[in-house]
Amino acid sequence: MSHTAMSDNATNDNTARRAFIFDMDGTIVDNMGFHMTSWLEFFARRDMILDADAFFRDTAGRQSHEIMSTYFGKPYTKETSRELDDEKEALYRELYAPYLKTVAGFMDLIAKAGQQDVALAVATAAPNDNIAFTLDGLDLRRHFNAVVGAADVARGKPHPDVFLLAAERCGVDPSNAIVFEDAPLGVEAARRAGMRAVVLTTTLPASAFAAFDNVIAVVRDFSELDIATLFAADAPAN
Repeated sequence: MSHTAMSDNATNDNTARRAFIFDMDGTIVDNMGFHMTSWLEFFARRDMILDADAFFRDTAGRQSHEIMSTYFGKPYTKETSRELDDEKEALYRELYAPYLKTVAGFMDLIAKAGQQDVALAVATAAPNDNIAFTLDGLDLRRHFNAVVGAADVARGKPHPDVFLLAAERCGVDPSNAIVFEDAPLGVEAARRAGMRAVVLTTTLPASAFAAFDNVIAVVRDFSELDIATLFAADAPAN
């Protein structure tokens, strides 16, 4: 399936069209351990020793300047945090580059989705350099109708902005979109966007998502999923 052909389809006025919207880090690629290591090293260089589990729960899906504002105790913007962002992300890319690959079953799932005219999007808190590192490094960008990152929205997850913009760019109603996520803040962002969610336990166990009423499936990887079953599933009742 070509990016051009899919993008042309996305311009059609078809409110019944469906979409899969993928978080990137920890979802398309199983890399959150490398992000965590780079964050912990970044803060250790500044004599701040953090608990890895608590840090992930509190930050996964948030934008970098939001994280720095919290942990440094003063406000940062995307502009004022840029030098710090560059340091942290360069460290991450150096650590993860030898291991870059998609989560099992991902390529199969998006190929089947394309055959069924399901729009595909990436919605991530990552900066553009990391998006290019992953999507272009794995030659994935051509498969997606839309790629939305930190540069495209003012607020990170749990705000729904990134998912709503992805759906808009795909020409899909939010209620017809299913989000794939590995982090609680991402699942909450999907809930606020009015979207159902599939959880991948690449980073946290299923129990971490028990409170969310928009989760329709919890899986280890994409090979456990069936497209027809996903779209037939309703979120659990409140």
